[in-house]
Amino acid sequence: MANEAVCIETPKNIVRYTVADGNTITKGTILKLSADPNTAAASSAADIFAGIAMMDKVANDGSTSISAALDGTWDITAAGTAITLGGIVSLSGANLIKQATAGELLTGASFGKCLETASASEVVRVRLGTN
Repeated sequence: MANEAVCIETPKNIVRYTVADGNTITKGTILKLSADPNTAAASSAADIFAGIAMMDKVANDGSTSISAALDGTWDITAAGTAITLGGIVSLSGANLIKQATAGELLTGASFGKCLETASASEVVRVRLGTN
């Protein structure tokens, strides 16, 4: 996968999710909630944020869990549109973010604050959990 998030300030809130044994997930992959109960997978679209993978998960290794960060500060790639300084962000694709819409703010799909202005496809600093 490309555009994995890079940790800038260490997270303190780490959670565990169930993942499919057949999935490969690289450290730094932005995860989405994919099914009940408490299951995550790699983000692929405008999904619901689950966290950022803190470890590599190799396909068919017998493991069905992964640790994910819910806070911290990360360098993350903006999608094809700009994000304003202080803008609240949501998922836009595989490891991509965009400025959250009003609807996403209401439904809880937003997950962090952009700490710098981002042009399209730029890597920017995002603080998770400040929405």
